[in-house]
Amino acid sequence: MARSAGGPASFRPSPGSIPESPGVYRFKDPEGRVIYVGKAKSLRQRLNSYFADFAGLHPRTQTMLTTAAAVDWTVVGTEVEALQLEYSWIKEYDPRFNVKYRDDKSYPYLAVTMGEEFPRVQVLRGAKREGTRYFGPYSHAWAIRETVDLLLRVFPIRSCSAGVFRRAAQIGRPCLLGYIDKCSAPCVSRVTAVEHRALAEDFCDFMAGNTGRFIKRLEGEMRQAAAEQEYERAARLRDDVEALRRALEKQAVVLGDNTDCDVIALAEDALEAAVQVFYVRGGRIRGQQGWVVDKVEEAGPAALVEHFLLQMYGEAAPETLPREVLVPVLPPDAGAVAELLGEQRGARVEIRVPQRGDKRSLMETVERNAKESLAQHKLKRSSDLTSRSKALQELADALDLDRAPLRIECYDVSHLQGTNVVASMVVFEDGLARKSEYRRFSIRSTEGDVASIHEVISRRFKRHLEERVATGELAELGAEAGEGEGAPGSTGPGIDPETGRPRKFAYSPQLIVVDGGPAQAAAAQRALDELGVDDVAVCGLAKRLEEVWLPGEDLPVILPRSSEALYLLQRVRDEAHRFAIAYHRSKRSKSVRESALDDVPGLGPARRQALIKHFGSVKRLREATAAEICQVPGIGPATAETIVSALKGENPA
Repeated sequence: MARSAGGPASFRPSPGSIPESPGVYRFKDPEGRVIYVGKAKSLRQRLNSYFADFAGLHPRTQTMLTTAAAVDWTVVGTEVEALQLEYSWIKEYDPRFNVKYRDDKSYPYLAVTMGEEFPRVQVLRGAKREGTRYFGPYSHAWAIRETVDLLLRVFPIRSCSAGVFRRAAQIGRPCLLGYIDKCSAPCVSRVTAVEHRALAEDFCDFMAGNTGRFIKRLEGEMRQAAAEQEYERAARLRDDVEALRRALEKQAVVLGDNTDCDVIALAEDALEAAVQVFYVRGGRIRGQQGWVVDKVEEAGPAALVEHFLLQMYGEAAPETLPREVLVPVLPPDAGAVAELLGEQRGARVEIRVPQRGDKRSLMETVERNAKESLAQHKLKRSSDLTSRSKALQELADALDLDRAPLRIECYDVSHLQGTNVVASMVVFEDGLARKSEYRRFSIRSTEGDVASIHEVISRRFKRHLEERVATGELAELGAEAGEGEGAPGSTGPGIDPETGRPRKFAYSPQLIVVDGGPAQAAAAQRALDELGVDDVAVCGLAKRLEEVWLPGEDLPVILPRSSEALYLLQRVRDEAHRFAIAYHRSKRSKSVRESALDDVPGLGPARRQALIKHFGSVKRLREATAAEICQVPGIGPATAETIVSALKGENPA
């Protein structure tokens, strides 16, 4: 073991001391707590990569190394043993820098308590209980209750609570379900414990996919009852068969009858990932489940899939493992993972990426669910008042602000090789987007992103100062003091008295965020200094490493990857980026449409616009004849011929 408290270089193992064998390693903090567990085909190669180039490591890895004070390792014989030991250590130590999937406890299961003397069917959530068989999970609890209501006609097992069961036994009278034949009423000894358990086992067999024999049996009994002229019993059996078929219809058939597989898909961003699983048994989707994970360690899609497979199936019962697991990408050690799962199942487990056909279509459906799950998770997180308040306070503390930045403005520049340069301004108030306050700018400067940031900040705050003068807020700049807030007819400094609406640039932010590093942050600060604005903080968010740069500082502010403050800054930056790109595309599209007509003599903006509106595109205009062009109002024969010769003479490419 290498141990120290003087930074990564001080506990680096001595050259040659690390074996080249496969194994599992642990990083520990100064108190000896395990903070990260990893596996490697070659321990020497993997561990040396942590210490060779610290500056080139991902920020999450850098944070882990600066937190650690020691590293040790254990050599194993095979990659499968490495996977087993890694999973065991992660479960035992719960390291803070390892990926941990948070099971969404809101997913309900259909559960049958086979461990009780009289098994009970019910809806359960949360941790699994010993002696209980689970089916699902389902998207909604009502879907389970509808299924159970149908199946209790055929398998009338107990569904009441322990208190109701004891009460019925004491008074010798069953509950309503017993009277309408949706419970066999073991509470009053209508059936024995053995007979009731047999019903429960049949219920479980049906839910597990062994459906055909029950339907055939009931159909046979129905025909026999009809032959014996027991028409009421035959009608009841007919209704039972129909109930079973309706229960089956609620589980969509997506693949062949003998297909048992789990379909796994993920959606991710820089901070989080969402995983969705569809459980297919007997060709039918029996349920789905979702997880969300904070990406506290550096992990791509393949590594996330491997972590998920180990955590999901690590303690699963052998009978619950499918024959086939469909994944979006193969894990790095797919063969070893498949072998490990096969050992646990007692039969072969295949892990593969579907390429075509029904399985590929189902994978695309699961991927859409994963994207929606991640979007819903982020929406819930962003709309949570506690999270927003925490994010704003964390920002104030990290950037050394006097108070929480209740209004944040973010600026981004978009262009294509220096053409059609635009900028966006988005506004977040109290941690939520204020879209009515968004603004966009056409940039005049052609000197690059830094000059563009300087221009847009200058223009925005010049307008802000003009608005303050107009409202009387800045009396020293020429406005009468009596025209300000509180004067007769005034509606407040941010409100236009003529329209009653907020003035476009009246409100000042507490924090400006620019998309970029130290150069962009410095340009924004310089623009504020030139205008004498000294009550607005500035920072830049560099996308590559998610570093926060303050003007004039040599080193960035590093926010924790899991912090609400960084999450808020990223949302603000991404929204500004989206808004800028949308404006840039619309402007570029307009210029592309009109550029081909710019050099045609005698065509002004109005007639160019009329031509594009009539033909829909320059391409269709180029294919038109002079006679067809003459149909456009304002275009005569001579102008039409000029347009034809100008466009035909162009190189269409």
